[in-house]
Amino acid sequence: MQSISPLRRLTGQVTVPGDKSISHRSILLASLAEKPVRIRNFLRAEDCLSTLRCMQALGVKADRLADSDLLVEGNGLYGLTEPSTVLDAGNSGTTMRLLAGILAGQPFMSVLTGDASLCQRPMARILAPLSRMGGRVYGREQSRYAPLVFLPGEGLQGLSYHSPVASAQVKSALLLAGLYAGGPTRISEPVLSRDHTELMLETFGVRLERQDAAVTIYPCGKLAAPGEIVVPGDISSAAFWLVAATLIPGSRLVLPNVGVNPTRTGILDMLTGMGARITLANRRYAGREPVADLEVEASRLVAATIGAEILPRLIDEIPVLAVAALFAKGRTIISGAGELRVKETDRLRALVTELGKMGAQVAETADGLVIEGPQPLQFAACDAHADHRIALALAVAALAGKGAVISGAECVAISYPGFFTEVSRIGQLSSQPEES
Repeated sequence: MQSISPLRRLTGQVTVPGDKSISHRSILLASLAEKPVRIRNFLRAEDCLSTLRCMQALGVKADRLADSDLLVEGNGLYGLTEPSTVLDAGNSGTTMRLLAGILAGQPFMSVLTGDASLCQRPMARILAPLSRMGGRVYGREQSRYAPLVFLPGEGLQGLSYHSPVASAQVKSALLLAGLYAGGPTRISEPVLSRDHTELMLETFGVRLERQDAAVTIYPCGKLAAPGEIVVPGDISSAAFWLVAATLIPGSRLVLPNVGVNPTRTGILDMLTGMGARITLANRRYAGREPVADLEVEASRLVAATIGAEILPRLIDEIPVLAVAALFAKGRTIISGAGELRVKETDRLRALVTELGKMGAQVAETADGLVIEGPQPLQFAACDAHADHRIALALAVAALAGKGAVISGAECVAISYPGFFTEVSRIGQLSSQPEES
């Protein structure tokens, strides 16, 4: 349980943790390389540690060099070994779905499971196309849910597949399976999802062809180790500070070294469109990933329409954008976000329930939310629903509102273990919350 007091202002500099998506992918591909790879600024949060532990169970050696640095000694593309026990992805959907693409191409049997929440998340979206590639992959309830079982087969074949949803996890699972296929694998999407996997595959020397929202991977005999990968700061973690500093009068924050990959910067486009004062300074690259220092100042917001076309670029930021909408003038409409119902929790329902405890009126639709603003918030006792994005969004609402007590807030360790420590370091208290 975490008690949060409202803040008078936020000032200073916050270094956000390493990007979760890139940290996952760096471990997976470094594990398949034939030479050691040093990973700098690796996110040591629960989800990424789940990926690390799974790869270690598959025979990969990884040494911690510093708090955020790892040295991974990969076994080569065909050097993974059969695990002696069940692989556990914990709460990480990225671990389960991306690792499934690798396991589908292995000549040994493996079982991949997760916690109770992960075992209720949809897996048919990856198992069906992996089966079409020739993978012997099975799941619970007619291959809809984990645990997942992978059996050795006669080898994978290339595939041309159109994903019905724009999902980086689906695309990445098939690209990783494509490393083991007998021919090219082409994946297209309705809208381009985040492309960290494509960029990292290219970093490891894999041949790709990209056109609009489609990518083709060509199988290769080995991965060329880059020697070092530098993981930029996670823009999804930065989003909570961007919204908090925008909403709390007198605030000004600098967030250095944040990844600004165009497939992830929907949060910047949406907030600046609502009137937020955010500037990008010192633009540069960390490997193939664009990076910048973000500067944000308090400002007044106006309502916005957030539709399906931008959702792939900010799907993880919808919870905190809903909080921003409570302080914006006018009606904010979020649509096309039905995917949020099958995350760690039903995030749409959780937002309606928990923000409602703070006195907010949030209308729920089949695939989104309607929020009239601005709305005053009150102190409340809330629940995180075991979902790190919900916990962090509620924390921002409490900081900008009248405070809150959030049960289950420890789940922020999944993506941002040090968040509440940083709040204490840079936040200036406004007043103690008034319990109602």
